[in-house]
Amino acid sequence: MSTEETSRFVRLRVELVLEVHDEDGVTKAALRRIAADPELPPEERAHAEGAVTEDTAEALAYLVDPFDLVSEVPGVELQQASWSSERIEYDPDSPDWELDEDDGGDDEEEGGIG
Repeated sequence: MSTEETSRFVRLRVELVLEVHDEDGVTKAALRRIAADPELPPEERAHAEGAVTEDTAEALAYLVDPFDLVSEVPGVELQQASWSSERIEYDPDSPDWELDEDDGGDDEEEGGIG
C-alpha cells in the first residue's frame, strides 16, 4: 500500500499575497484581537502589541489564523500549523508569481487541481 492509501494526514500548503489598503485598520484589528485574548500573559501581550504596531505584516500574522480556515470543514482536525508574513515586492505580471509554480517540494507528494 502506498503512503497515500494509509495516511490520514494531509499537508495543505497555501500561499497568499495580500494588498493592504488600510494599514491602520489592520493594526487596530490585530490590537483588538490581542486585547481580547485572556490567556496571553502580560509580557507576551506587550511584545505582540509592539510587533503589530511596528509592522503591518506582523499584524496580518495575528489576524490570519489557520484554525479559522479549517474549523468549519467536516471530518478534519487541525494537528499542526505554522505561518509567517513578510513584506514583498509584487508584480502580478511577472512569471515569478504564477499560481502553479512549484515551491521546491517533492512532486510525488503534491496533488490537487492545477
